[in-house]
Amino acid sequence: MISSIKPASSSISIAISGGVRRSIPTKLKFSPLPIIKTCHNQSFNSSVSHQKPLHISSTLNFKRGEVKVEAYEADRSRPLDINIELPDEQSAQKLKIGIYFATWWALNVVFNIYNKKVLNAFPYPWLTSTLSLACGSLMMLVSWATRIADAPKTDIDFWKTLFPVALAHTIGHVAATVSMSKVAVSFTHIIKSGEPAFSVLVSRLFMGETFPLPVYLSLLPIIGGCALAAITELNFNITGFMGAMISNLAFVFRNIFSKKGMKGKSVSGMNYYACLSMMSLVILTPFAIAVEGPQMWAAGWQNAVSQVGPNFVWWVVAQSVFYHLYNQVSYMSLDQISPLTFSIGNTMKRISVIVASIIIFHTPIQPVNALGAAIAILGTFLYSQAKQ
Repeated sequence: MISSIKPASSSISIAISGGVRRSIPTKLKFSPLPIIKTCHNQSFNSSVSHQKPLHISSTLNFKRGEVKVEAYEADRSRPLDINIELPDEQSAQKLKIGIYFATWWALNVVFNIYNKKVLNAFPYPWLTSTLSLACGSLMMLVSWATRIADAPKTDIDFWKTLFPVALAHTIGHVAATVSMSKVAVSFTHIIKSGEPAFSVLVSRLFMGETFPLPVYLSLLPIIGGCALAAITELNFNITGFMGAMISNLAFVFRNIFSKKGMKGKSVSGMNYYACLSMMSLVILTPFAIAVEGPQMWAAGWQNAVSQVGPNFVWWVVAQSVFYHLYNQVSYMSLDQISPLTFSIGNTMKRISVIVASIIIFHTPIQPVNALGAAIAILGTFLYSQAKQ
C-alpha cells in the first residue's frame, strides 16, 4: 500500500536512521485516501486497511514535503509453537489404550483359568505365586541379554522408590492367589470388583484428594453388590473372602505408588514391571519357604502329577507366563492413565473373568448371587461415569 502525504502548517521531529532528526508535518493529509482521524473516541474510516502497520519506507523526498508510506507484511513462515493435541492424535491415543485394555483382559482370563486349574491340583498358593514372579523375571532377563528389549538404566534411588511398590504388589499377589485357592474364581473377582471403593478411600485419606458427590454415591451399589454376593455364595470361605479384600487394598496402594514412582523416570512401563517382579521375588521367596516349605511342595507336586499327568507341568508354565504378560500390558497402560482409571479398567476386566470362569468351571451360582454381582458391576459403570 503506497500513499502520498502532504505537509501542513506545523511539524514534529522524528528520528531517522543515523541519528539525524528531521521535521515532518503533524497534520498529514492522505491523498487520494480520506483523512484518518486519530481521536480516541472516533473510529477509522472503514475504507482504510489497518491490518498491516504503517512505516516510513523512504526519506528521500522530505525536502519536497512528500513521504512514501508502506505497510509491513507479517512473517507467517514460522509456525506457532502451541502444544495442541489434534483430534487425530486423540483418537490414536484412545485406540492405543483400548488395545492395551483388550489385550490385558484377554491375557488375564487365560491366566485365571490356568491358575485355578493349578491350585485345584496343587493347593500351595505361596509357591504358585513365587513361580509366577520367577518366570516373569527370567523372561525379562533373557530379553535384556538377547537385546530383544533394552535394559533399563536404574540407580539406587530408583530401587528405593520401587520397594514400597514391590511390597504392596507381593502382598496383593499372594492374597489373591490364596483367595482363589479357597473359593471359586468368580467369587474372588466379585469381591475384588470393590477395588474402586478402596481406591477412593485410600486417595481421600492418604493422598488428600476430594471427589464430587456422584462418585461417593456410585460406591454404594459396588459395596452393596459385593456384600450381597458374599452372603449368598454357596461355597463361602472366610480365608478366601479376606484374601480378596486384602488384595484389593494392597493393589490400590501398588497402583498409586507405581504412578508416583514412574513420574520423571525414563524406565518404560514394561521394564518397570520387570524390575518390580524381581524385587517382589526377592521379598516373597523367604516367606514362601517359611510358610509352606520344600517338603510340602515335593509331596504336593508328586500328587498333582499322578492325578493330572504331564499336563500339570504345562498348566504351571502357562499360568506363570500369562501372569507376567497380563501384568506387563497393564503397566504399559498405566503409563498412559491415572491410578483411578486403572482401577476402573481392572474392575471392568473382572466381568470377562467372572463370565469365563463360570462357563469353564461350571460354577453353581444362585440368582441372588448373580444379582449381587450385577449390582456391583453396575456400580462400577456408574463410578466410571461419575469420574468422567
